[in-house]
Amino acid sequence: MGAGEAIAIAAVIVALVALGVGIAAYAKIGEIGEMEKVDSLVVYVNSGMDKPYNQYAALVVAFTAKAVYKVPHVTVFYGPNGVEMVKKGTLAQLPIDDGLKKLVAGQFEGISPEDLPDNLEQFARFEKDNLGVNFASCATFHVVNDFADTVDDTANIEDFVTPVKIPDAVGAALNADKILFF
Repeated sequence: MGAGEAIAIAAVIVALVALGVGIAAYAKIGEIGEMEKVDSLVVYVNSGMDKPYNQYAALVVAFTAKAVYKVPHVTVFYGPNGVEMVKKGTLAQLPIDDGLKKLVAGQFEGISPEDLPDNLEQFARFEKDNLGVNFASCATFHVVNDFADTVDDTANIEDFVTPVKIPDAVGAALNADKILFF
């Protein structure tokens, strides 16, 4: 087994665990199958390329919350230690190979492996464009990490990510029904 296959298998395991955490957070365990109403979910990503499984898991949880559980407002927010992921081309470095596509697709009704994208950037774009998942990041840390000159500078940031200032970041967290951390 090559390193790529090992990473893909581990990513699937982590994604499945994260999916279970997301479902547990969404459902009130112990009540007779009734789901707690979640209107707004923030998937807070505060890790970078050092923890690639967190990146896979965060996007799978966002997808599942939106596509399966119909959560109206889902935001993937990249915090201080996760903002590196919004630099152009970074998410594209995390592949979704054929084995992972087959394993993941087999768990969702109506999805085939061919429906899944080849990397996490494509997956994030699909979630944004087709499901309405919002992607945001802390603009202050774009500057602190030297890939932006000001909080309004988007030259080096993926075009599907909205850089937000501190008051908006705090407001999103305060207004969320649920926050899951990766």
